[in-house]
Amino acid sequence: MRVPERKIIILTFIAVIFSGIMAFQAASCYGEKGGRVFGSSKESPLKTSPDVLKAVEIQNAFSKVYEMYKDSVVYISTEQTVKLQTHPFLNDPFFREFFGNPGTGPRTEKRKGLGTGFILSDDGYICTNQHVIKGVDKIDVKINDKHYNAVVVGSDERSDIALIKINAGVKFTPVYLGDSGTVKVGDWAIAIGNPFGLDRTFTKGVISAIARKNFDQMGGSQSHLQTDASINPGNSGGPLINIYGEVIGINRMIYSNGGGSLGIGFAIPINSAKLILEQLKTNKKIKRGFIGVQIVPLTEEYAKELGLGAIDGALVGAVVAGSPSEKGGIKVSDVILKVNDRDVKNYSDLIEEVEKTPIGKTIQVIVWREKNKLTLFLSVAERP
Repeated sequence: MRVPERKIIILTFIAVIFSGIMAFQAASCYGEKGGRVFGSSKESPLKTSPDVLKAVEIQNAFSKVYEMYKDSVVYISTEQTVKLQTHPFLNDPFFREFFGNPGTGPRTEKRKGLGTGFILSDDGYICTNQHVIKGVDKIDVKINDKHYNAVVVGSDERSDIALIKINAGVKFTPVYLGDSGTVKVGDWAIAIGNPFGLDRTFTKGVISAIARKNFDQMGGSQSHLQTDASINPGNSGGPLINIYGEVIGINRMIYSNGGGSLGIGFAIPINSAKLILEQLKTNKKIKRGFIGVQIVPLTEEYAKELGLGAIDGALVGAVVAGSPSEKGGIKVSDVILKVNDRDVKNYSDLIEEVEKTPIGKTIQVIVWREKNKLTLFLSVAERP
């Protein structure tokens, strides 16, 4: 047999073997009648289920909210120069004799921080938490992979709200602000932010409670919305959104033993934030109302002694000399029952109502004194 003929036979043999291998692999993926072994060849019956189609409508609503806000929720990174504490060994003569003089001047390092914010206006005003930008040297805002330097317009530690601004000469997409006063337990709640640096993360849940107070040391009398939408470090300053795509709160903090989400997150109601943000834009700081009283606990026994049927109200323990309360006739042992049209259940209600009152405005105060109701008028001053 000639060499060319032998090559042709060998190549033909190899081709037959290869074809057999391919046929075997194909047969392993298909049944006897040509159907695939892995996965059904039919369409899932749930795609046409009426119940599933209702769920798909909700799913589509969530997707629309994300699409609407992907250009309005921003990634905030900060840089802060901090002084490091000098170790006492560095100043010890014995230590320096053996290891030399490593330098006794102040040591510093750059620390990075992360947070979230959302755009309030097309000219670049952005809302975030005060603790996100507190004491930092540099604020970088990222919007759709573009970076901008931001400056602090004003911030308020008590409410934990800050207003920053970027000047870029372009128009931005602001959020829609809702009405947190209409929020109910069980309402949908959506959080968009940058937890652990993961850009524009979308989580959803419900409103778990409203008007939560006195669970932290910052702004203790301030009401918060509680949600089980997953919020983690990095979400701070981001928006809490309702199903209509309206911002109803500013995500602020979580309740956690280990630093991760346990399904208990808190947001500042947007109605309260609006007042703060407007003042920060105008005054760079917050001017809070002040009437000059110190409030003490009202016990059931003392309420009965005063002739009150309940412990609702704010019991005056002291009056500041020269204050609006002294000038208006408030006395020690008065129980403040009402400010304007709002019932005062406790000291938090009183503080909240007075602090949001414009400086110089006169308020009507109803007090309980000697088993009678008295109506007094006070001119609100600025808190010192």
